[in-house]
Amino acid sequence: QVQLVESGGGLVQPGGSLRLSCTASGSIFSIYAVGWYRQSPGKERVLVARVASGGFTYYTDSVKGRFTISRDNAKNTVYLQMNSLKPDDTAVYYCKAGPPNAYWGQGTQVTVSS
Repeated sequence: QVQLVESGGGLVQPGGSLRLSCTASGSIFSIYAVGWYRQSPGKERVLVARVASGGFTYYTDSVKGRFTISRDNAKNTVYLQMNSLKPDDTAVYYCKAGPPNAYWGQGTQVTVSS
């Protein structure tokens, strides 16, 4: 089983920045699309950003211009740079690799509050 580990979450004030990291146990990011999802209590888990194996990126409208997804295949790591954070960005953030399979990380908490 492929294992993904997220890190970089924490408490930040509105307008601040965080960089999340997702590292895989194997060299799969070169052939898998990788996405960042987030989930708040009582809400569905939603896609925030995705990077394809060829480097093409997608962002949900609410984070366009503020978040940037990138990958470093040599390090088997995908990053999510989050700037101009808002309280509505508060959620558990999950890294996912796939399809065809779906490999999920354990999640990392991001809290935006003053």
